[in-house]
Amino acid sequence: MNRAFGYPAVLSDGPVLLRPYLRSDAQVWSEVRQLNQRWLAPWEATPIGPWAQMNSTAAFKQVYKGLRAAAKEGEAMPFAICLRPPEGGPERFVGHINLGNIVRRAFASAYCGYWIDSRAAGQGIMPTALALVVDHAFNAAGLHRVEINIRPENKASRRVVEKLEIREEAYHPHYMFIDGAWRDHIGYAVTVEDIVSDGGLLRRWHRLRSTPPQ
Repeated sequence: MNRAFGYPAVLSDGPVLLRPYLRSDAQVWSEVRQLNQRWLAPWEATPIGPWAQMNSTAAFKQVYKGLRAAAKEGEAMPFAICLRPPEGGPERFVGHINLGNIVRRAFASAYCGYWIDSRAAGQGIMPTALALVVDHAFNAAGLHRVEINIRPENKASRRVVEKLEIREEAYHPHYMFIDGAWRDHIGYAVTVEDIVSDGGLLRRWHRLRSTPPQ
């Protein structure tokens, strides 16, 4: 892999740790995905086979191979989202976040997708992960813009970008084939200029979390 692209990298903030995937993640990745079928399936691209088959340890080998290949070409930055327990001990795999479709030069842009174990949702993990990835994209990777597209019905995922005050930018009818049909998406985007006054998206997130509700 070419580190000039800003990857591989390990990012962290508090207990939240983002790292490249390992071959040894197959079992835990499959277990988390299988457990979260009802939570994840409505929001993901329609699979070409049964959920159990497409999220097996054998399937992970192909997922891992594809992610590594895209990263090697500088087209993606995939991260496993893990939690480090405060008392120490092994990290816990809780989700995935990826910068994909990376285009450099004059466009300097990427799309971001993510998912989290339902048992870890609502704890501020995903906004932290997204803030870490965006700051890394703008700094080490030299990108200028990150876009996140979310189905209007996916309130949990939309809440992540709303917590970070990421700009809602567009509405995309029939944008992606998900859960058996072409689904509309809302487009959110953030550029370097949007967060420069905050000193980065992670600093914005820390400020927003510490500000008492009005």
